[in-house]
Amino acid sequence: MFRPVELFIGLRYTRARRRTHFVSFITLTSMIGIALGVAALITVLSVMNGFERELRERILGMVSHATVHGLLGTVTDWEPVLAAAEAHPRVLGAAPFVEGEVMITRGSQVSGTLIRGVHPEFEPRVSRVLEQIIDGHGGLVEGEYGIVLGSALARQLRARVGDRVNIITPEARISVAGVAPRMRRFTVIGIFEVGMYEYDRTLAVAHLTDAARVMSLGEGVTGIRLQLDDMMAAPWLAHDVARQLPGDYRVLDWTRQHANFFRAVQTEKTVMFVILALIVAVAAFNIVSTLVMVVRDKQADIAILRTLGLSPGSVMTVFIIQGALIGLVGTTLGVAGGVALALNVENIVPAIEALLSIEFLPADVYYISDLPSDLRQGDVWRITLMALGLSLLATLYPAWRAARTQPAEALRYE
Repeated sequence: MFRPVELFIGLRYTRARRRTHFVSFITLTSMIGIALGVAALITVLSVMNGFERELRERILGMVSHATVHGLLGTVTDWEPVLAAAEAHPRVLGAAPFVEGEVMITRGSQVSGTLIRGVHPEFEPRVSRVLEQIIDGHGGLVEGEYGIVLGSALARQLRARVGDRVNIITPEARISVAGVAPRMRRFTVIGIFEVGMYEYDRTLAVAHLTDAARVMSLGEGVTGIRLQLDDMMAAPWLAHDVARQLPGDYRVLDWTRQHANFFRAVQTEKTVMFVILALIVAVAAFNIVSTLVMVVRDKQADIAILRTLGLSPGSVMTVFIIQGALIGLVGTTLGVAGGVALALNVENIVPAIEALLSIEFLPADVYYISDLPSDLRQGDVWRITLMALGLSLLATLYPAWRAARTQPAEALRYE
């Protein structure tokens, strides 16, 4: 028999006996429950992290980290403002833009949309929209009135590259013939797809000058978009950039526009962690019933060990070791299964969808139509320590009961 004796006895009690098969069955179910709970928790948190990452990248790839606006709504002399913004050491790039709500038509197809005028030279510094072309090209040229449509918007209009569409603005044109809406015809030169239905369905991109003429802005622009070196520091960087701009301007960061959205994602992740942690807690506290039954079954053994000189603390350690071993095996299996599932969920889900001929995340309903996963080492360690801690906590009461066993009472009828 090896030492310490508490470890030897604790490991010995975990092995099945012919008359304790039911106890062994409960032990097995406890291990499986902990493993399933841990695996589910790791997988779900990884998917939630993936959603948060994808949303942040896709949204900020379209809306930029910060935006400079004029106090009166437009920026008339934007070149000096852009140069001053780019002079800030924490600004990676800046680009002017024109934006407005319009109606776009092709034949009998009509749709409301957001037209965004961009400068082809500056836009790649703050956005990847012109890099997401799936048909045609994004070579916008001033005066040619070319337009790039989102993929879902193009499908709605039944438009293809080379087709002509009409852009109608809310402003009316007054002439001798009466009041008529302002309208301009554009040619579709490309179709983009960023993977977010909100933008693929509602955004059209044109040259900065062409869009400004349609929106009657003259030489002005709606604002200047900024790309920062640290998007998480955008709130205070926006204030710092605003102080060095020539004139009075408002600088709005992305957290003001989408703070509630990302806060909701974080809240959902926290709630999911709590709910799934309860599964692990229920499985861990099955250890209580397992050890209580083991203690009752081993009353005579405990009494004999006490008479041989084993202290109450050592008896308590025996059953803590037994329960901790159950938790350790279950947690190890759960971590292995959860990590494997989290790393392959992006391949498993499409295979299940193809097998069952269903779509879990329709693109017209959800922001993201695939199931991303972002496994983080910190989450794995946190879940592992939580599961082991709950398992250890569940062993204390049965172990304490075992330590209180009186040898004389236990051996009276033996």
